Amino acid sequence: MLINDAFAQAAASTQADADWLSLLSMFGILVLFYFLLIRPQAKRAKEQKQMVEGLQRGDEVITNGGILGQVLNVSEAYVIIEIAPAIEVTALKSSVQTLLPKGTLKSIEPKGKTQKSKTTKTTTASENSAAETTESHDTDAGNVDKK
Repeated sequence: MLINDAFAQAAASTQADADWLSLLSMFGILVLFYFLLIRPQAKRAKEQKQMVEGLQRGDEVITNGGILGQVLNVSEAYVIIEIAPAIEVTALKSSVQTLLPKGTLKSIEPKGKTQKSKTTKTTTASENSAAETTESHDTDAGNVDKK
């Protein structure tokens, strides 16, 4: 044979060292994943669960759908949220995403209403000009028929 016994045994011992090194690096990656991904996610889930269980009347919340409102009633699985005066929405307790500080809803200015009224005025003006144009065409057509 071309390979002597001493050389073959030395190669086997380096392979065993490589096995321990790869096992150690795999263990290090698992520990890193635990501290960077699994542990923070579990902590956030625990905080969310405590927040949902602690909901009470008068709390200001944001739902997962982006609806802001004030909690009117809390039952075992559902929450009634007032999103505008005299408009109430029933939602699952689990759909509440964020608990806002008191007074947040009063500080929010409804910007959409002012923009909507400007748009309505513009539309009304263009409808009036279109109506005037239609009336003038009708009048011209009536004159043509009479001649």
